[in-house]
Amino acid sequence: MAYWLVKSEPSVWSWDQQVAKGAKGEAWTGVRNHTAKLNMMKMKKGDRAFFYHSNEGKEIVGIVEIVKEHYPDSTDKTAKFVCVDIAADKPLKKPVPLEAIKTNEKLTEMDLVKYSRLSVQSVKPDEWKLICKLGGI
Repeated sequence: MAYWLVKSEPSVWSWDQQVAKGAKGEAWTGVRNHTAKLNMMKMKKGDRAFFYHSNEGKEIVGIVEIVKEHYPDSTDKTAKFVCVDIAADKPLKKPVPLEAIKTNEKLTEMDLVKYSRLSVQSVKPDEWKLICKLGGI
């Protein structure tokens, strides 16, 4: 299993909206960055991703599961980009703010710190475990 992080502005798509979609999940559309696209193309059914609220909150709030592997993004008029379906797995008991990640010496090499604008990122297993611990799970 691989680990990822997906970002969304809560005013556009929030954790609560993701949870409301249930086990079927929802298409993660609208990604228009080629590096993020390549990350989505590597995602496999059953992989897990942190759900990160960007701009407002700037914190990891939950974990989602990849429930459908990449396919063409119907919102992309150029037909160059893909989407995956994700479903909420569980919330973190305690959201993990970006500032806590930036100041933790074990997380300074995390993509979230190094490539802050990338909307779909890989997460290393040791980073995953530490953030889960910080989040109370």
